Amino acid sequence: ACSEFSQKSCEECLKNVSCLWCYTNKTCIDYPVRSILPPSSLCSLSNARWGVCWINFEALIIAIAVVAGLILVSITVCCCYCCYCRRRSRSRPDEEEERLARKREEQRLQSLQRKHERKMKHDEIRKKYGLLQDSDNPYSRFENE
Repeated sequence: ACSEFSQKSCEECLKNVSCLWCYTNKTCIDYPVRSILPPSSLCSLSNARWGVCWINFEALIIAIAVVAGLILVSITVCCCYCCYCRRRSRSRPDEEEERLARKREEQRLQSLQRKHERKMKHDEIRKKYGLLQDSDNPYSRFENE
């Protein structure tokens, strides 16, 4: 059925999906289904058209290979990235908890240091105004003025 479109146009030949157009001798031939690529004895890849007339079979194969390669690379990158993120998220809580614990401990120590400094200042003020009782002699004479 494809040979009927020989010596006509590429568009008419390729309306039938099972046909292959060869530009060298302008023939429409049945696509060799048994082999994946048409043999060069039938028609060279650069002159063979299948599916569309504006791109040759060689460029079509390269384009399909590039697209398939990009899809495979993107799937691989996505899988590796997801595995890396999953592994990282598992180890992160331990590191995060440790960091928060260190920060809490530092804040507690700073708080204790400030508390001690405040107590020392208050003691100095009490001593200055005679409000601080001696720890050696907790009993003192009460003076009424």
